Amino acid sequence: MSLETVRSEISRVDSDIIKLIARRQHLAEEIVKIKIHQGLPIHDEHRTAHVLEAVFNQATECKIDPVAVQEIFRILISMSEDRQRGFSGEGNLP
Repeated sequence: MSLETVRSEISRVDSDIIKLIARRQHLAEEIVKIKIHQGLPIHDEHRTAHVLEAVFNQATECKIDPVAVQEIFRILISMSEDRQRGFSGEGNLP
């Protein structure tokens, strides 16, 4: 495989990652609707801990840096909570 071929594949993967992040953000809007209806807080420490543990384990199984993956997911969770706050009126939508 040539360098350009591999770089092109990486660009496709990057595009897929962005689409998945956008999908995750859309789902965060769906979650906040349920949370508002049920009177639940936006931040759920137990859920956050569960997600971070799960991604740590998955990253370990995939033989990639689990600490770095957890950091990525901390950012994704923060983005989701920010989106939920904006949607619920507690913050500004990006």
